[in-house]
Amino acid sequence: MQKILITGAAGFIGYHLSRSLLKDGIIVFGVDNLNNYYDTDLKKQRLKRLKSFKNFTFKKIDIIDEKKLNNAFLNFNPSIVIHLAAQAGVRYSIENPRSYLNSNLIGFHNIIEQCKQCKIDKLIYASSSSIYGLNEKTPFSVNDKTDYPVSLYGATKKSNELVAHTYSHLHGLKTIGLRFFTVYGPWGRPDMAYFSFTKKIIEGKKIEVFNHGNMQRDFTYIDDIVDGIRNTIEKDFNFEIFNLGNSKSEDLMTMVRIIEKELNIKAKIVFRDMQPGDVTKTHAEIEKSTKMLGFKPKVSLQIGLKRTIDWYKSFLK
Repeated sequence: MQKILITGAAGFIGYHLSRSLLKDGIIVFGVDNLNNYYDTDLKKQRLKRLKSFKNFTFKKIDIIDEKKLNNAFLNFNPSIVIHLAAQAGVRYSIENPRSYLNSNLIGFHNIIEQCKQCKIDKLIYASSSSIYGLNEKTPFSVNDKTDYPVSLYGATKKSNELVAHTYSHLHGLKTIGLRFFTVYGPWGRPDMAYFSFTKKIIEGKKIEVFNHGNMQRDFTYIDDIVDGIRNTIEKDFNFEIFNLGNSKSEDLMTMVRIIEKELNIKAKIVFRDMQPGDVTKTHAEIEKSTKMLGFKPKVSLQIGLKRTIDWYKSFLK
């Protein structure tokens, strides 16, 4: 029976991935520090649903704690590690850079070092579209240079990829980095635009739209992301990087209009200038992911937002 250790298991992507694997009878050991970057109640509710599976075990561990992490690896003895834990958010990295250095650099090193010491078969880890930074060429290809990130968050994810390459080269550790593009869906993060917009529109509050709405994002539905991650589990690569995106760049205002339509409420919009650390456009080129992983996103923004808003309405009850 396959045993997989998932960090960030109470997070948005970690929850959905864990649930998908547990449904198929895979033994999952979840790790999360349940920090208060956003409402911990949401994380606890995700966790409660995961704990209903007999093949799920959870330990509250901060990945910067080497000793507890080492004990978890030794006790569970996983064959595969999927590392999703990180300090998320582009804008927050300007306010609180230390948390990104701790979680995304020291924490990542602790994870990959444990993988080396415990002779883990494979490390699959979350990277981000943020590493493309100031790249003007779109769609973004994994072959493009990623030397100019515009946020500390993006820089830490770039560092993770470099460290993974080094460990693959020096120690033979198999690593797969996945660059996620604007993931959304039910049980998502409250700091994400689609979530906060939905909440504020329902409450009759104003929403802030940056760069005066002149922004495009490659919105990727959570089920497609989970499929992409799961497709890497059976693959045998020494070191690879893949884009996981919908491969369609949508106007931010298109998202706003869909939310308005689904809620049947007109948004009160306040347009703002561009925020530091942000980029105007993301767009994933996924030819490599399709060819080597069989990754084929299926859910359109229209359908994905409808599912998300339906969940949000039920979540409020």
